Amino acid sequence: MSEMLAAKNFFTQIKQQYDRGLPFVAYRKPVPENTVISGESGVIKALLQKDATLHVVKDFSEKGFVFSPFDQKGQTVLMPYSDTEILFSRLMGKTGDQGKGNKKEEEEIKTNSADREKHVTLVRKGVEAIRKGKLEKVVLSRNESVPISDNDPISIFQRLLELYRDAFCYIWYHPETGLWLGATPETLLHIRGCVLHTMALAGTRKFTGTTKVKWGEKEKQEQQVVTDSIVDSLRFRVKSLKISAAGTHRAGNLIHIKTDIQATLIPEYKTKNIAPLLHSLHPTPAVCGFPKEEAKRFIRENEGYDRSFYAGFLGELNVDITPGPVTDPHNRDSALYVNLRCMQIKGDSALLYIGGGITRDSVPESEWEETVHKSQTMKRVLR
Repeated sequence: MSEMLAAKNFFTQIKQQYDRGLPFVAYRKPVPENTVISGESGVIKALLQKDATLHVVKDFSEKGFVFSPFDQKGQTVLMPYSDTEILFSRLMGKTGDQGKGNKKEEEEIKTNSADREKHVTLVRKGVEAIRKGKLEKVVLSRNESVPISDNDPISIFQRLLELYRDAFCYIWYHPETGLWLGATPETLLHIRGCVLHTMALAGTRKFTGTTKVKWGEKEKQEQQVVTDSIVDSLRFRVKSLKISAAGTHRAGNLIHIKTDIQATLIPEYKTKNIAPLLHSLHPTPAVCGFPKEEAKRFIRENEGYDRSFYAGFLGELNVDITPGPVTDPHNRDSALYVNLRCMQIKGDSALLYIGGGITRDSVPESEWEETVHKSQTMKRVLR
């Protein structure tokens, strides 16, 4: 296993990999607030694939880093643990200000009139479907193309790392899937030993300097739908469940309502594979809606674009990639994250993906403003 590299050498090697057109992924798991960076916290990892082969997951028994689309009928791409060079580094120093927006952001809410009208119309259709009893919740999204002046994606990734310490930050490249970057606040599942951790994350407000806020009924309802659905999907697949009280969670320039969920896995999920568990959980109501199949159908028929890898999931599958020697070759730990607050770089522009949960009490104009606030997570690293 590789030793810890100086940050400059680490980023130089992944840039060389990208310049050669070879697949790679580099990422850092969330660093909890007020954590001193030491030990395993703050470690940036990279997998450099040795050739341009497109590896795909067959049954989720594989080991490596996975990149999976929103639509599970699509292929989940695998960067195999056994076919990559693995690098480690740690980005030290001061992290950026994740907080308040600026005047330009506020003006943007009023200036994107064509995109605004299109999204507001979509949300109205969603609210109407919910009030007719066809759905309880649906997550509706849009994409937005933003010109970029910095054509060095490694520099953009470094800015993500500096700004969003509390998110799963990544850069992924494969010639078959393109170049993606993101800073997601949401864990799909984290398995260590026989213990599974996941979260229900919903409700969104702009961070204004405090997490002591009073959430409205619409936001509470949205979060409860997500929590109940995740718990129901796990109930007959685990031996025990622990559900925390809902609390406010900061994610960059936004805050959300979060409930932590812990479960003890039944033995078959450690001796076989986690495919049934993943298919049950993904997509969660936080990125799709409820009931799941009806929400997916509404999204497919009304959003008007292909989500691709947005709102899919990514992360370490059946392997805990850490610096130092491998102590347990039979390790089946996994750490998978929902691909939110993400973008795809295409030439001199970035395609941003932004969405929000819709319930019967949603106000279409407010939902548009929420997507604008969410878009700032990526726009801030492009400026």
